[in-house]
Amino acid sequence: MTIAVVLVCSTRAAAGERPDRTGPVLAGWLTDRGWDVETRVVADGPPVGAALAHALEGGARLVITTGGTGVSPTDATPEQTAPHLARLLPGIAEELRRRGAHATAHALLSRGLAGVTASGAIVVNLPGSPGGVRDGIAVLDPLLDHLVEQIAGGDHA
Repeated sequence: MTIAVVLVCSTRAAAGERPDRTGPVLAGWLTDRGWDVETRVVADGPPVGAALAHALEGGARLVITTGGTGVSPTDATPEQTAPHLARLLPGIAEELRRRGAHATAHALLSRGLAGVTASGAIVVNLPGSPGGVRDGIAVLDPLLDHLVEQIAGGDHA
């Protein structure tokens, strides 16, 4: 099985002050697709970068974050993600915002990134809302297998 890590980036969820409503949804979707999934809940800011580095060092081929993509002072997931990315996938991030904007204009405030690390792992930042995660799954579902194949050097079908 291929390893995927779901990072829930929420200071309140990490402190037990708020339930995580997004990690289980992502983990279920990935498990159904055949991924071996680990979910971690971390506080916003530098703990996100540390958890992302740990996931990548541990062999994760896919890391999906949820939360910390907005404009509040504690939202720093994109800044913690960017140093790990060798190649951006701007079309994915753009489509996430576009789809989200159909439900709420606030989706346009998301600063989430998507890209590939130097080692070939995929990293995608999703918003921390259940709706943002549903949009993320809708965007990634038809692309994920092809993306994984392409990163591994596969040819276009």
